[in-house]
Amino acid sequence: MSGHITNLSDSLERKTVTYPNRYGFTITGEMYCAKDMDRNIKHPALIVGAPYGGVKEQGPCVYGNELAKRGFVVLTFDQSFMGESSGFPRHVSSPDIFVENFSAAVDYLGLQPFVDREKIGVIGICGSGGFALSAAQCDVRIKAVATLSMYDMNVASRLGMDEKAVQAAKEQLARQRWIDADNGYPEYIPYFPEQPIDAVPAELEEPNAEWFRFYALKRGHHPNARGGFTTTSNLALMNFPLLNYIKEISPRPILFVMGDRAHSRFFSENAYAAANEPKELYVVDDAEHIDLYDRVDRIPFAKLEAFFRENLNGKDGE
Repeated sequence: MSGHITNLSDSLERKTVTYPNRYGFTITGEMYCAKDMDRNIKHPALIVGAPYGGVKEQGPCVYGNELAKRGFVVLTFDQSFMGESSGFPRHVSSPDIFVENFSAAVDYLGLQPFVDREKIGVIGICGSGGFALSAAQCDVRIKAVATLSMYDMNVASRLGMDEKAVQAAKEQLARQRWIDADNGYPEYIPYFPEQPIDAVPAELEEPNAEWFRFYALKRGHHPNARGGFTTTSNLALMNFPLLNYIKEISPRPILFVMGDRAHSRFFSENAYAAANEPKELYVVDDAEHIDLYDRVDRIPFAKLEAFFRENLNGKDGE
């Protein structure tokens, strides 16, 4: 299935690849390279993770397209249980596996003869920002991390809930687990329409209306990204703090990028405050959360290129 939300540059080639993760799932990704790339020398490489619930044909393909034109080998991928990657039941969210899949991507890139193992960086968009940082906490092969419109899905799963509300949520999810067990399959309720719509429903409030502006319209719609995960997936998120060891990413650098109008700013701001140097918080003018998914006039690709050029140490082939 294709459905990429942007056209591939004539100067690039995009190849579908598969590789295993540590748990034996097969990950399906796409590798972007310049057609005239010299494969006899080793190049810096970047891994791009999709927004939470998104797939590689959406925001990641925009990043793959732009950054491969700038000389990087770029790998995008579908998370386990999502898109073209393996895993059943479908649409299960597992923070442990989602973090592992970034390290599996490092494995794959490091096996390519034209990739420099010492020059691999990671980009996480939205929820992948939290998963990418979590991977980098322990996987020191990741030499630099950039997040765009970052979400910490552990924090998001408990957002706005006091102790009583958390307990009530756990009890509701426990009841749903019994229902799932009785049925023999987990409940999954898609959030976005099967086909793209022309306008956001007027009754939707923010940020739900914002999600529809991307995922439900032709701008970002993809049939493999209907929104949400199995209902009981939230149990895992509530129980899995992603960023307890963010300070341990240092001395490797982190770049946090957020829009000035993003409803998600506080995730980046809080993670930035918790991280050790070297770190940078970069604010994009006139940008909401989803603008950093696909808006090439908003995504600071020159900034990303400079960040990774500087922190992946040196020029191609060295």
